[in-house]
Order: sequence, then C-alpha cells, then structure tokens
Amino acid sequence: MTQTALFLTAVRRRVRPSRTLPFLVVGLLLALLLLFFVLPVIWLLLAPSKTAGEVVRDNPLSFGSFHQIATAWQHLFAFQDGAMTRWLRNSAIYSGGSLILTLAVSVPAGYALALTKFRGRKTLLVITLVTMIMPQATLVLPIFLELNRFHLIGTIWSVILPFSFYPFGVYLVYIYFGSSLPRDLLFAARIDGCTEWQLFSRIALPLAKPVVGLVAFFSFVGNWNNFFLPYLVLPNSEQFPVQVGLNQLLTSTPSFNPVAGAGLNVTIPELALAIIVAILPVLVLFVFSQRTLVSGMLAGSSKE
Repeated sequence: MTQTALFLTAVRRRVRPSRTLPFLVVGLLLALLLLFFVLPVIWLLLAPSKTAGEVVRDNPLSFGSFHQIATAWQHLFAFQDGAMTRWLRNSAIYSGGSLILTLAVSVPAGYALALTKFRGRKTLLVITLVTMIMPQATLVLPIFLELNRFHLIGTIWSVILPFSFYPFGVYLVYIYFGSSLPRDLLFAARIDGCTEWQLFSRIALPLAKPVVGLVAFFSFVGNWNNFFLPYLVLPNSEQFPVQVGLNQLLTSTPSFNPVAGAGLNVTIPELALAIIVAILPVLVLFVFSQRTLVSGMLAGSSKE
C-alpha cells in the first residue's frame, strides 16, 4: 500500500462519526425518564410502608415495614366510616353502568355508519368526528344545563348518561367495520335470507370482538379516571366516585391542608395508599386484557 493510500485511510478513520455520542444521548434521555417518571412511582409504592415522619426524614426510596402498610390500610378505610369503600363501589357502578350503555350504543352506531346508507349519514359522521376531537371540558356546561333541565343533578344518571356518550368508540367501530368486515360474507348471508339484525348480531358482532374489547377498555378507563363532571353534578360525598373522593381525602390531610382536623389519621402514607388503591382496578384490567388490546389496535389495519 502506498503512502498516499495510508494517509487517506487514516483521514477516513479520523472523520468517521463517533458512535459514543448517540449512546450518550440515549443514556441521558433514559436517565431523565427514570428521574421524572419511574422514581415518583417507586416513591408512591414505598410511601405507605412508612410513617408520616419517616416519609420526611428517611431515604425517599427506603422501605419501612409491612406493619405500617397494615396500619395505613386500617386508617384509610376507617376514614369517614368507610368512605373509601363507598367511593370505590360508586366508581364501579358508574363505570360499569355507563360501559354497558356505551357498548349498546357505540357498536350498532358504528356498524350503521359503516355499512348502511341513509339520509344524513355523512353529516352524522362529521358531527361524530367533530365531537370526538372537542375537549371534554367544553361540553361540561351544556351537559350540566341539560341534566339540570331534566332534574337529574345529584342522581346516579347524572354520571352514567354523560359517561355513556362516547363518540370515539363509535368512530373506532366505524373504522373496523368499514375496513375489515368482508363484504362478500355479508352478501352471501343476505342471499341465504338473513335480515339486517341477523347480519349484525350473528356475523358482524362476533367478528368485531377485538375492537369491542378495545372500546370497552378505553371507555372504562376514561370513566374511572373522570373527575370534573362527577365533581360538578354530585353534591353529596356519599355519591362520590373514587377520583372525587381522593380530592376530599387530600383536603383532609393536615400535611396539605393546615386547617384540617389534627385528630384525623389521614397522613401522607394513607394518601399514597389511596392513590394506589384507586389505580389498581385499571392496572389489573390492563394486565389481563393486553392480548385483546393488541388485537383491537391491529383490527382494521389491513383489509381482508
């Protein structure tokens, strides 16, 4: 090899971009994610194992004792004569009841928009899309006025009926039926004498299980975590769902509200445990429905 070739090879090696920099950038991003997302979750899981004083004094990521977890559990569910249990039960009733109505309305509506032709179909689809992209806070006032007009404020229906209004679910079902349901199968069923209801209930609905599961999951999670609407329409603490109840629990914690009663046993460990208990149903649902969620997300991605 000549000296010129050796020189060019050396120059190329020097100007070759270093692979160290991308690894440093990725490592820095992962460190930031760990700092801002993972560490708070770890702290939340460990806080119920310590007393209020230990939470302040000890290492934030240290574990206290299982005895303290049991004590925090006892204090939490003794708050206001078992208010936490009532709030969890109310959330289950509101979310479960509205989920049934959501599926009963969203699935047939999405099927009708995708596979039937009627006057005003495109207009209805546009209204569904516009409503879907609107922030939920913009609809709270008209929904409140409508509920008040029918004297539903403070009743169970003031939460279940608005929760059942789920245009995103209608659009998901519309996308699935419009792109993945074989038209030849429906045509053959019509030749065999199936009615439109039989086409929907015996052919379309069984094939749509993945997207129905996806709609059910998103609807349940959204209803369970909803705070603003129940906070406005439910004046009685006995009717609160768990998300609104957490707000009342927070205002009863002396660490966050100095005017709260000093004799209460609700402190930072009890509040952290309440948050864990509130998110546990959604977490369990997510763990046991991952396969359905993946199938639902892939549904409609390709046309048979």
